[in-house]
Amino acid sequence: MNFSFTWANVRNYGIALAVFLVIDLIWLTVIAKSLYAQHLGYLMAPKAKLIAALIFYLLFILGLQFFVLNPALLSGSWKTALFAGMFFGLVTYATYDLTNQATIKDWPVLITVIDLVWGSVVSGLTALLSFLIIRRFF
Repeated sequence: MNFSFTWANVRNYGIALAVFLVIDLIWLTVIAKSLYAQHLGYLMAPKAKLIAALIFYLLFILGLQFFVLNPALLSGSWKTALFAGMFFGLVTYATYDLTNQATIKDWPVLITVIDLVWGSVVSGLTALLSFLIIRRFF
């Protein structure tokens, strides 16, 4: 797989990061905040650790670009963007949630299921919308 430092890659990364942040922040602030507080309140920190969140976002989008977006752009296939994005999200969110399921006492199965669905949706949408924006405008 070819991945080099080009301005097009930087631009595409910025587009994907912006798309992901908008979608995920809506999810976290409107929908998931009370859900997580209800089911994981006993584990939640009073304030989010922004550096850790920033590192997650930067690395996650780098992986999404490398494994999903660039191959979709090379093939010209929005289906690749959507379905490979969904699979990438499933695998990455499963890594977190299933590890928690295995190691944290009383980790809610409902949260794992919701997160796996959400990871698939947000990653697939991010890859698809980024693909469409890049193809349409660049």
